[in-house]
Amino acid sequence: MLRARLHHLFVALPLSLLLAACASPPDGQSSALDDCVKMMAGGLRPLPAERGERFLGKVSEDVARCRGGDKAAAFRSTPYVDWANYWATGDASSLSPGTTGVGLHLSRNGRGIDGALLDLEYQRMELIKFNLFDNMGTFRDYTLGRDGVEGGALKVWDALRLPSSAPAYAAVGGDGPQLCGGALIRARNLDGTCNDLRNPLMGATGTLFARNVEFESTFPDLGMNELARNRHGERLALLKPDPQLISRKLFTRAQTDPGRCREGQGLPGDSPDAQCDYKKAPFFNVLAAFWIQFMTHDWFSHLEDGHNAATLMPVGCSAGAAQATGCRPEDRIDAALMAETTPPATFVDAAGRAQPARAYKTTRNKVTAWWDASQIYGYDAASRQRVKRDPADPARLLLQPGRGAGAGEAQGYLPVFAPGDPIAPQYAGQEAAAFPDNWSIGMSFYHNVFAREHNAFVAAFRRQAAATPEADSGLRDPLRPEAAIRYREVTADELFEAARLVVAAEIAKIHTTEWTTQLLYGEPLYLGMNANWGGLFAKHPLVADAIENIVLKTFGKSPEAKKATQLYSAFASGPGIFGLGSHVYPGKSLLSAFDPGKQDQWSLANPEHVNGGVNHFGSPFNFPEEFVSVYRLHALVPDLIEWRDWRQDPNAVRAKVPVLSTFRAKATQAMHERGLASWALSMGRQRLGLLTLQNSPQFLQHLELARGPAGIGKIDVAALDLIRDRERGVPRFNEFRRQYGLRQLTRFEDFVDQRLPAGAPARAEQERLTGLLREVYGQHRCDASKIITRAQRNADGSAINDCLGHPDGSLVDNVEDVDTVVGWLSEFTHPHGFAISETQFQVFILNASRRLFSDRFFTSSFRPEFYTSLGVAWVNDNGPDGKQMEAGKPNGHAMEVSPLKRVLLRTLPELAPELAQVVNAFDPWARARGAYYTLDWKPRPGAESDPAFKP
Repeated sequence: MLRARLHHLFVALPLSLLLAACASPPDGQSSALDDCVKMMAGGLRPLPAERGERFLGKVSEDVARCRGGDKAAAFRSTPYVDWANYWATGDASSLSPGTTGVGLHLSRNGRGIDGALLDLEYQRMELIKFNLFDNMGTFRDYTLGRDGVEGGALKVWDALRLPSSAPAYAAVGGDGPQLCGGALIRARNLDGTCNDLRNPLMGATGTLFARNVEFESTFPDLGMNELARNRHGERLALLKPDPQLISRKLFTRAQTDPGRCREGQGLPGDSPDAQCDYKKAPFFNVLAAFWIQFMTHDWFSHLEDGHNAATLMPVGCSAGAAQATGCRPEDRIDAALMAETTPPATFVDAAGRAQPARAYKTTRNKVTAWWDASQIYGYDAASRQRVKRDPADPARLLLQPGRGAGAGEAQGYLPVFAPGDPIAPQYAGQEAAAFPDNWSIGMSFYHNVFAREHNAFVAAFRRQAAATPEADSGLRDPLRPEAAIRYREVTADELFEAARLVVAAEIAKIHTTEWTTQLLYGEPLYLGMNANWGGLFAKHPLVADAIENIVLKTFGKSPEAKKATQLYSAFASGPGIFGLGSHVYPGKSLLSAFDPGKQDQWSLANPEHVNGGVNHFGSPFNFPEEFVSVYRLHALVPDLIEWRDWRQDPNAVRAKVPVLSTFRAKATQAMHERGLASWALSMGRQRLGLLTLQNSPQFLQHLELARGPAGIGKIDVAALDLIRDRERGVPRFNEFRRQYGLRQLTRFEDFVDQRLPAGAPARAEQERLTGLLREVYGQHRCDASKIITRAQRNADGSAINDCLGHPDGSLVDNVEDVDTVVGWLSEFTHPHGFAISETQFQVFILNASRRLFSDRFFTSSFRPEFYTSLGVAWVNDNGPDGKQMEAGKPNGHAMEVSPLKRVLLRTLPELAPELAQVVNAFDPWARARGAYYTLDWKPRPGAESDPAFKP
């Protein structure tokens, strides 16, 4: 059947279908008919065999015209991806004239959307093929293979065995073959072990961060190889260019009235007359800004109990030019913790080239790498001691009733840390949470909300148990896999761990289908992110077939490699990642989609079933350092929160609360005094900051850190972001792009959005900012004899050299030296609705999928045996009351009520009237969503008097 479909699509597609797809264009447009025929005649691009032959997000002129007309063709010469200029990938102005929605697949709009999805999948497959670099000791086998098996097909690694010092060492098999079983596989283990049954150490607390870039490209300031020396000369060092100079010139938010902002401190009494200017994103709210901090606390941390190494170091502001900006030469910070600093071992690859077996230095992830809500539930023994369980029902988290009005107040708030809790001194007075560092009102908000949600699940389970005590809960003990566990038999500990699974899956679903689709607000990513979760490509058969064909033809030639990529092919065909392998049917692939008409043979007693849905693509999963870097998103946060009282007119801003005054224990005080519902309303309505230059919060440039070791006082967090990336060896921006399969820049003007007309105020501002880049990073006389990279080649196949296409000896911009954070904040050319740059998005494309693919609790172990039957339904339906649908069709789609909106309705029921008009909880709550993916900042009915909408 598959072979026949592929033959139909790629060989025997009737010309009449193509002709119908390419109707006559309006006047002024090139003939789409000719371009579409040429595109199909050229066939589909195969995945490249070599890194230097990558796609780069650029298509031929024929393809561009077929998918986007003259506009798509006109901007092919820019460094940025082409799909952003296809039909229907923006707002209503990107639709084919005379249309109001996407329509049929082979219409202009359909070609644009399907073409964008194909481009995105090409990029993801290239990233999987070229960008996996594990630091744990597996890279040699990944490169060369092992025992006749290609590296991409390997599934078990000695480096991921539990060491003899691990408490579960004997239980998994000791010095023999290791396999997790019994109690070790029932739920998420505290330290992240035994997620993968045959690689118990994968993703565990304390394992090494991976990389997504070639090891030779890391730590460029060390000049460890000729390419790095050619690329940067002697222009780089840890404090060179000066990070505080960069912060003051390129990051500082300008203020029209500094006296009303006072470096982010606002006015006395939280006066609403305070004003801290910032550049605002019209389609994303402050809840979204704090959400990503809540997520990163789960995913990664380099710190040991809130501190780094004991050694203090300067953070710049050493030269006269820097000091003239008002920076502080006396600032000090603790140096980054390092795991390994000795030179790495090397091996010879198949091409005869010596390769380092790891990066030049490595660092450890101090939390688990899994999406396991470890910030709530813990990641080691000390963090679990911070988690307070209700002594009256240990399945519940301890919450204390609130003092304010509203139905949600009875659900309670987290207690504060008690004397004797294992915390650093600076955490005293905060709400008790497993991950207490960098605590603010946003962290207080989400921890309280999801503690209430945990208890809501426990309460629903208890109600079901009371109603049907003898019924099967769905839960199973791996030691007795066939024995049903009735509702009345479920222990408090078992229910607590099931609730953790449910909350973690809800959080992952919110992030994938709700936060990300608002972060990347447009049709391609709405479809793509829902496909990640639930397989919407099943509704796009042309895209699914094309992707599967590419995968089968180019992802390895051995039977083992093909078998290893079956899972990816299955995803491309439609089922989605979530729940893959969680059903097994006679005569069907382990990756078959759910079919209620067939007998499910999945067995808890069979490790291949329990673990069968995961795919690491030959390289063990952990987050890479580059992923940490792209989540340096401080510009999202405003200096002041526009506080509103849910009990009064929600359109009125009654106070402007400095974020600075809600740090650590002050957050707890602010939460209890003003109430969870009012903070939700305030952050839900307020726009967050744009990720762009000169938009970092003022308070973060003057932050009193007040933590150990002694000697740390004020710190410039924006400058510290640059230092941490440099310490951890993140490549500079241009090489970063090349490593990730994006086209390089050759001058600072390449940052300017060429779609803006000459003389436009926005373009003039971008040109001013690129002039500042040149002022900070400088220029040099180039030397064309110096080759600077192996990651890409020029269009003519020649090596890329120091001149970047300019004449030998000419004065060129030091674009190679731009720090990665500075680079993506300078990317003014965004796809429509993107709150992040395309460079950040490229990192996201790879890792957003991998963290789902590699986690059995999101794939083959998403079953009642682990989650309970209620838990599976809760995650699938966004709550206990079945699926609920939004009114109408937002952006042309029948949509379920989103998962965070459902969580907020359960935990903050007093906000039901406000939430009734909200579709996505991360879209500013008073904004009119309007027509097709509009970014207009206009009030919805009833919000006209909100001062946020005044010019």
